[in-house]
Amino acid sequence: MRDERINNHQKEDTMGFSRIFGILTVFIMLFCIAGPASAGERYLSGGPNLTAAIIGPNDFSPGDEVTLPVAIQNSGLLQYVFTYPNQITPADLPNTAKLMMVTLDPGNSPLIIKSDPQMVGDLPGGQNMVVNFKVKIPEDTAGETYLLPLTIDYTYLAHADQYGTDALQYFYKTTSTVLDLPVKIRQEVIPEIESVTADQLNAGTQGHLNISLKNIGNLNGTEATVQLLQNGNSPVMPVASSVYIGDFPTNAVIQLNYTVSVSKNAIATSYPVNLTVTYQNADGTRLTSDPLVIGVPVFGKIDFTVVSPTPQVNPGSKKTIMVSYRNAGTATVYGAEAHLFTVDPFTTTDDVSYLGDMAPGDTRDAFFDLTVNSDATVKDYALDSEIRYRDVLNNNQVSDRVKVPIQVVGLSGVMLIIGTPYGILLIALVILGAVYLILMQRKKRAR
Repeated sequence: MRDERINNHQKEDTMGFSRIFGILTVFIMLFCIAGPASAGERYLSGGPNLTAAIIGPNDFSPGDEVTLPVAIQNSGLLQYVFTYPNQITPADLPNTAKLMMVTLDPGNSPLIIKSDPQMVGDLPGGQNMVVNFKVKIPEDTAGETYLLPLTIDYTYLAHADQYGTDALQYFYKTTSTVLDLPVKIRQEVIPEIESVTADQLNAGTQGHLNISLKNIGNLNGTEATVQLLQNGNSPVMPVASSVYIGDFPTNAVIQLNYTVSVSKNAIATSYPVNLTVTYQNADGTRLTSDPLVIGVPVFGKIDFTVVSPTPQVNPGSKKTIMVSYRNAGTATVYGAEAHLFTVDPFTTTDDVSYLGDMAPGDTRDAFFDLTVNSDATVKDYALDSEIRYRDVLNNNQVSDRVKVPIQVVGLSGVMLIIGTPYGILLIALVILGAVYLILMQRKKRAR
């Protein structure tokens, strides 16, 4: 009996434990399934908080056309988050700026905004984005700081109302924020070329470069100096690079004259030189403008050509030959002289002939006394010559070598006879014989 009672108590305990375990299991399953799934979050926030700033330097020069990178920051924070059972979490956060439209205006500045308003989308709290705007700064813009209004139109979630356990109604609010972007315009002297002319500037010579220069900047520069500098390996090089001009007010136009030289290997085209203005601003600070690149027109070399027929000479003769030179260049030369260089079988005692001033296209005749060796080979020769002259700046210049063709021809006819010693002796004997005959005839008549 006792054993049976013990067994019955054990069975009852086991069944009671099973019931409790089952109830707990159902409760845990209901908690895991129903409890957490029905919990949601509700946010309380002050909404988006937008600020903006220009990335990098915000000072520019008059005449610039720049792209302003504007960083927009949303520093709106979620102040409170509540978690409730059966609460639905909204799809949008109240600190997100949605459907943002960003517009940059010139405000009271003379700046020109070349970009249209931009749709940039959503900006969650704690994040930023960059929006670029193209801005043109007129050349006559005064040097000061301007505030450009940046307008940001956006929508945000004001609140959300829940109906039941499965319906949520959103209430959005549209608003606008205007932020000022400071842009500083520098006070500068900005040189601009009005005109450039060159007086007979040829390869291998020196000449004048005339420049008309205007200050289109917003600063009246003082103690100003204008420098003309060689651009890289350009064949145009200033002889004297600096010109002091003193005051250089806004919109003033000055006339500059520089002496420049051009290397001999230059061809007929335009070559660059750099121009800068160093000046003093109102604070006494020395500043230098950005280099201006100027195109300088250069003509080719001053060339001379021989346009006369080829002179013919005989072996063993002495003859004055004429050589006609033509100025084939584009500039006038002054006091030109032709120099002839002789080689065997030619010699000369007068190798210089004066030509005078020669404008482009002019032709002048040179005369040289030329002696030909008696053993000269009959053929065509070419002697070197050069023209020495003064350029427009009275500098001495020498042309490239100019070939003078000479033709040595053999003797013929009477010239063949008198051109040899035996021929001359024969002629002398004939003359003597003729004189003798004449004298004899006169004696006969006298008898």
